[in-house]
Amino acid sequence: MDRVVTENLGRVFESKSGPVIALKSVNLRVRDGEVFGLLGPNGAGKTTLIRILTTLLLPTSGSAYVEGYDVVKEAKKVREIVGFVSSSEKVGFDFATARLNLWFFSQLYGVPRRVAMERIEALAEALHFKDQLDRRLYTFTTGYRQRLNIARAFIHDPHVVFLDEPTNGMDVMSAKTVRELLVHEAKTKLRTIFIATHNMFEAEEICDRVAIIDNGEILALDAPERLKSRLSDRVVLLETSTARIDLEEVLSVRGVRGGTLKVDGESGRARIRLVLNDETGLSHVIRLLESRNVKIFLHEFIEPTLEDVFVSLVGRGFAERESEDEK
Repeated sequence: MDRVVTENLGRVFESKSGPVIALKSVNLRVRDGEVFGLLGPNGAGKTTLIRILTTLLLPTSGSAYVEGYDVVKEAKKVREIVGFVSSSEKVGFDFATARLNLWFFSQLYGVPRRVAMERIEALAEALHFKDQLDRRLYTFTTGYRQRLNIARAFIHDPHVVFLDEPTNGMDVMSAKTVRELLVHEAKTKLRTIFIATHNMFEAEEICDRVAIIDNGEILALDAPERLKSRLSDRVVLLETSTARIDLEEVLSVRGVRGGTLKVDGESGRARIRLVLNDETGLSHVIRLLESRNVKIFLHEFIEPTLEDVFVSLVGRGFAERESEDEK
């Protein structure tokens, strides 16, 4: 069964400099029991899409349905069956305990007292903050606040849970705990979990399918492994000194489809990851770098990631695309 459906969904914002297209004819079908990922850089349209699907924002064109309910015409029914988590959202009331906060939100949905208490205990146990339930919220760290936020989204037993960057800012173990819960809820209770993220590891680890989005447009959609296996280009990693590296110059080399550049803060070395549509492009890149007196410590062909799939489609990595949007 398709729990979430969008048909030619579009959203345009008006600005002083003119219209800004946030979503372009988005068509999606997300099934029950599926962990579905929306993967893209900041500013790609992920949050706009989730806000429309959770009835917080009206679309400009097209239509969207959650469990058959129109998000515009039947918004009240949609709100009853969805949960929503945003890493940027204020969690609750600072001077109330975590237990009282969850109780309050359960009552907004009319959850019976005994059922609400059982769910609070179960969710706190699953998210590893049961021993924190009777502490006031203002004493919580960012990680614990986000765990509480996620528990709140599940408190009324929703059919679909939308999460916008749910593990952003979390430590490794907290993020692992959250991911385990999301997979468990999808596979044991047939909940639909819809995650917007720019975290490639997260998308590859838990998502059944991933839609790659950029500039409001869905560029590819499939299971993570199939998206990577469909990438016919080779991926090469170069570790170099950082002297005079011009990524734009590297990307202009014949045989290079796209790439990313990251600098290791400790070693000071650069890691250039390139997607090649012609393996001879590697020798051209090496010659270019050597002519610029850049030392090459390592170069090797490696297995592709979802970001490499994005690079093959756009020509840039997430960080580079975000930098372009800021200009």
